[in-house]
Amino acid sequence: MEEILKKRRTLQETMNFMAALSAGIEPILGRGATSMTTAAGRNLGRKFSEKAKRTDDLLTAVEEVRHILAANHCLWGFEPFKPKGQEQLVTINDKGQHQLQLVFRDCMIRQALLRFGHPQQGSLCNMMYGFFAGALETIMGKKATLEIRHAGENACLKVLTVEA
Repeated sequence: MEEILKKRRTLQETMNFMAALSAGIEPILGRGATSMTTAAGRNLGRKFSEKAKRTDDLLTAVEEVRHILAANHCLWGFEPFKPKGQEQLVTINDKGQHQLQLVFRDCMIRQALLRFGHPQQGSLCNMMYGFFAGALETIMGKKATLEIRHAGENACLKVLTVEA
């Protein structure tokens, strides 16, 4: 257990450094920082998922992303979320796209941003969105996006959208 905590602290220190970098590049690059970090995350997601199991099922694909993260020592606690009154986890929007809400509870990025005092929903968060989208695009062979619905101190709610 002590070894895990030590690794977690080291990782957290690295994430704090990343938050500081993020705070520096955003004012300089402006909106370009978001595009740059999203693209970097998407490329990393594609790379990490090269050997992943392919599927057309969104819930299976999300589980495969979880396995990819764990295999690469990325600690990200997330789970599907179904609001009260919604019948299924996966819904279809008016464009025919499949959607799934995800709650991220144990997010290294959020913790680093809060510790550093940097606002959420910036370039580091966009790197995560890109990672998730890139991994899902590889696993499912379809365009995917991950958008924030709510960013909070204890958890973030995101909407994963995959083309039909």
